[in-house]
Amino acid sequence: MAKYNADNERIKRRYFTYMKEAGRQSEDSVDNAAAAIARFEVYNGWRDFKAFRVEQAVGFKRDLARQPGQASGKLLSKATLNATLAHLKRFFFWLADQEGFRGRIKYSDADYFNLSEKDARIATAKRPRPVPTFEQLHHALDSLPADTELQRRDRAVFAFTMLTGARDSATASFKLKHIDLAKGAVFQDAREVKTKFSKTFTTYFFPVGGNAQAVLEDWVTYLRTVRLWGEDQPLFPATAMQLGPWGQFEAAGVKPEHWSNADPIRAIFKSTLTAAGLPYFNPHSVRNALALLGQRICKGPEEYKAWSQNLGHEGVLTTFTSYGTVSAQRQAEILRNIQTKGGEDAYDPLAYRTVVKALQDSGLLPSAPSLGPG
Repeated sequence: MAKYNADNERIKRRYFTYMKEAGRQSEDSVDNAAAAIARFEVYNGWRDFKAFRVEQAVGFKRDLARQPGQASGKLLSKATLNATLAHLKRFFFWLADQEGFRGRIKYSDADYFNLSEKDARIATAKRPRPVPTFEQLHHALDSLPADTELQRRDRAVFAFTMLTGARDSATASFKLKHIDLAKGAVFQDAREVKTKFSKTFTTYFFPVGGNAQAVLEDWVTYLRTVRLWGEDQPLFPATAMQLGPWGQFEAAGVKPEHWSNADPIRAIFKSTLTAAGLPYFNPHSVRNALALLGQRICKGPEEYKAWSQNLGHEGVLTTFTSYGTVSAQRQAEILRNIQTKGGEDAYDPLAYRTVVKALQDSGLLPSAPSLGPG
């Protein structure tokens, strides 16, 4: 029995083109949709989509709920079920409007891929994630050695993440020209930097204190004045490998090439925190730590809006959306003022609670605001 259906492959190709060109979806989103649809086809014996019946969707949901995950061996999580079924629901809803499928598939048929309300609530529930404190992050940074070129690079990666909250995929793709030490800023240019949703924005160094900025400045100066690298060279270069005396490859400093992905950055975080005797926090958790820091030291809506904007959020909390976008110049000014005033003295709990209460009363902020990853 053939493990594919030629007609299905043709219509899937059209759907993936639709996702990418009309829906403006990323390659990852298309790949995830393809995997979900393929999973359904395997269950359904590669029957033609034109022969779809709602009973197939119901049976697939039951079968999926009994399947173990490849890595854990445990039953698939409700979140995985929800994501898989959501892809199928969108696909069959789209199919209902395509020539050759009208009359065979109704729009309402796609609803049979819904999870129960109970399971959907479980799948979409926001759960607290471990967030490091800046005391922990500073301790880890200060415990890192800086004897070799690779150690200096790794320290700089850790310090840069603390200062900017940049996502690891972006960090792996920055060039020297994107960082401005005089202004204390990094330009996240989506034409060259892998930013989320291809957004372009400037991040000014957050006032986190400690040695983070000095560590980063030392690394950038080293690349520019000792290695004599140009502005189009990577800010955090990949590891150079060479053949060692025993015929095995070994690390030999850095080379003027970008990492191909963010895996090395996650590895740096893991080794750094483990060596410091701390639990592992992924690079993204630093963004959560910065959001919490902003909660503590920002005095009013404009300051928190600038803080939010500094993380690349068009309105991380859609909290202060009504105040509009803070200009880049004012954003830098506010961040410098926060740095000057310091953390604890700048925080007025009564003022902050008053603002939050007003936003909750107006419906702009939920009653229990969440600062999850974003």
